Amino acid sequence: MALIKSISGIRGTIGGKPGETLSPLDVVKFTAAYGTVLLKEKHQNNKVVIGRDGRISGEMVQRLVVSTLISLGMDVIDLGLSTTPTVEMAVIFHEAAGGIILTASHNPKEWNALKLLNSKGEFFSAADGAEVLAIAEGEKFSFAGVDKLGTYSTDDTALDKHIEAIINYPLVDVVAIKKGKFKIVVDGINSTGATAVPALLKALGVKDFTVLNEEVNGKFAHNPEPLPQHLNQLCNEVNKQKASLGIAVDPDVDRLCFVAEDGSLFGEEYTLVAIADFVLQQRKGNTVSNMSSTRALKDVTVANGGEYFPSAVGEVNVVTKMKAVNAVIGGEGNGGIIVPDLHYGRDALIGIALFLTQLANSKKSVSQLRRQYPDYFMSKNKIELDNGVDIKKIFSHIQKKYKNQPINTEDGLKIEFDKDWVHLRTSNTEPIIRIYAESSFETTSDNIARRLMHDIRESM
Repeated sequence: MALIKSISGIRGTIGGKPGETLSPLDVVKFTAAYGTVLLKEKHQNNKVVIGRDGRISGEMVQRLVVSTLISLGMDVIDLGLSTTPTVEMAVIFHEAAGGIILTASHNPKEWNALKLLNSKGEFFSAADGAEVLAIAEGEKFSFAGVDKLGTYSTDDTALDKHIEAIINYPLVDVVAIKKGKFKIVVDGINSTGATAVPALLKALGVKDFTVLNEEVNGKFAHNPEPLPQHLNQLCNEVNKQKASLGIAVDPDVDRLCFVAEDGSLFGEEYTLVAIADFVLQQRKGNTVSNMSSTRALKDVTVANGGEYFPSAVGEVNVVTKMKAVNAVIGGEGNGGIIVPDLHYGRDALIGIALFLTQLANSKKSVSQLRRQYPDYFMSKNKIELDNGVDIKKIFSHIQKKYKNQPINTEDGLKIEFDKDWVHLRTSNTEPIIRIYAESSFETTSDNIARRLMHDIRESM
């Protein structure tokens, strides 16, 4: 059982002792701290937008969050079951002081989290997050008197407005998508993707689609992280139905990956690569991804006359770098697409619309589209950590061992081996070390990852 406090929000498992898990007491404490920060900022109003994914614990956590915010004197606008990008955009729609997304993203069903947004619908900065943690630690919050309690209202139009913004986005070609007559299989993973993705497809004029795992009950049919080993059902169904493609999202619909018409995986790393290539062909500019993402994005950026910039891992870091270099497209190699002139947040729905536009206009199949991009192989692994493990000691040991190689310490350790690389970093959301290695050869990337995993275990 775990409670993790980071710039990505407050994340933990349900059930257990306060302070060790995401208990009701912890939900109240961190929500109160967040609300206190917003009140100190003195926005023109005290509105807070909230929404949740389909997790079993979602309604329970939602009630705690709503009551806490109201008790601070804040006016809650509840979207109910929603997606992360929809909540982000709804903060702007309502000109709210902030927003809270109740989702543990790709984590299993026993997890939930509070993802905290500012008045721009973007994730809190590290400094804002640190202030929330400090206020929560010292319980430095005060609740409103009975005459100054906040209000509660609901909004069931946010997804429609989100989809309308996508339909009207200049690079989305609804006419071409309709003419494409795509047959699509969607894995809704028993969460809000099962409602949001079909709603988008209908708006795009796609009539022939099937939804797997469509009951929104939080009892995930498989591990909810959209990785190859978890998508066998989707791949098989695409083959069985002779579909044009398959679409997989995570429970809060900010990550996206595709399955080709032959049942093969397009590769989550290549979701951003393909969509960036399409965007860059329409508008020249720069791109950003985190340093754990494939170098194929750099390849297509340079080929289209732009410049590529790496960032530290974490959506807030990617967004910060995108703003600094005025990137026209960016995101993360986990299938997270950020289209800045729509909003600065990972958004699977705009990703789907742009990808279908690209397919329709290119007249290519998904597998043909994939073949036009360079073949890099990435090995993604992780090592679970016990409480009390000295991360600094582990990284120091590895840095000394590879001192003759180029090493970047901006975010964990990234070690270069000629054209190959490996990136080691602790997760913001789980008690693990992630090990990402990339090479032009699959066996090489696997061997690099195994070697570093051995090094890590040796130094623990």
